[in-house]
Amino acid sequence: MTGFEITGASAADMELMRAWADAEGWNPGDSDRFAFAVADPGGFLIGRVAGEPAACISAVRYGSGFGFIGFYIANPSFRGQGYGLRLWNAGMDRLAGRLVGLDGVVEQQDNYRKSGFLPAWNNVRHEGRPRPGGPGGAGTGAGGFEVVDAAALPFGLLAAYDRRFFPEARDSFLSAWTALPGRTALAAFRDGRIEGLGVVRPCSGASRIGPLYASTPQIAASLLHRLAEHTPDGVVAVDVPDVNRAATELVAALGLVPVFEAARMYTGPAPDLELSGLYGVTSLELG
Repeated sequence: MTGFEITGASAADMELMRAWADAEGWNPGDSDRFAFAVADPGGFLIGRVAGEPAACISAVRYGSGFGFIGFYIANPSFRGQGYGLRLWNAGMDRLAGRLVGLDGVVEQQDNYRKSGFLPAWNNVRHEGRPRPGGPGGAGTGAGGFEVVDAAALPFGLLAAYDRRFFPEARDSFLSAWTALPGRTALAAFRDGRIEGLGVVRPCSGASRIGPLYASTPQIAASLLHRLAEHTPDGVVAVDVPDVNRAATELVAALGLVPVFEAARMYTGPAPDLELSGLYGVTSLELG
C-alpha cells in the first residue's frame, strides 16, 4: 500500500463521490452534497494511491453520541487490494465511542456483521408513478390537515419534528436539505402541529422522496402525491422501512414497486425512534 493517503474530501471529491454512487446504481440526489457538507464538514474521506482517488467513505458525527457511515465505495480498478478496508478503519476510528448506523447493501451485510453491526430493519426502495387514489389521494385538506410549503413554518417546529425520527439534532443539515434549489419540501399542518413532512429532490434517475414522515397513511399519501407533482415526470422513489407495515402497504397500494434494498444496521441497540411515522428515510448515505 505504498503511496496510499487518506485526506478529507474537497468539493471536487464530493462530486466524485456522488458520481461513484451513481455508477453503483444508488441514484443519489443531484445536490445532496451541499447539505452533506454542512452536516459534518470533516466527515467525508478520500483514499488516494499516488494521487489517484481509490476509495471513499463518509463518517458523519451527530451530536455527542451518534454517527453514520455511508458512501463506502472503492474505485473498481483498486478493489481487492486492501485500500477500502484501510479507509473503513479510518472512518470507524473517527466515530469511536459512538453508536454507529449505516444502510448496508445486501452483498456487504456479512462484512458489516463482522465489524459489529446488527440489522434493525430493511429500507426497501419503491419506485414508480403514484397511481391516483389511495388514502389521501383526493388532495390537500382531506382529513382536516393542510399541506403547506415547509419553508413557511418556523424552522424550530421542523427541527423538533425531525427529532422524533432521528437519534440526534441535525439542524444545519435539515435547514440545507429542505431548502436547496430544485427541491420541494412540504409539511402537513393541523391545529398548530406538524403531522407530516416530505422532501423531493432531483436525481439522475427517479426523483427521490426523503424524508417522508406522517402521523397517518392518509397524510403520507397526500404528501407523496403532492411531491410527485413537483417532479418532471411524476416518477418518484422512496426508501421505505419495512418495519413500518403501514408504509409498505401504502406504497404498494399506490403502485410503487421494490427496486433496491439495504439493511439499516447499528453497532448497538437501535435508537428509540417513532417508526410508526417513518414512511421514508431521509438518506441512505447520512441516515
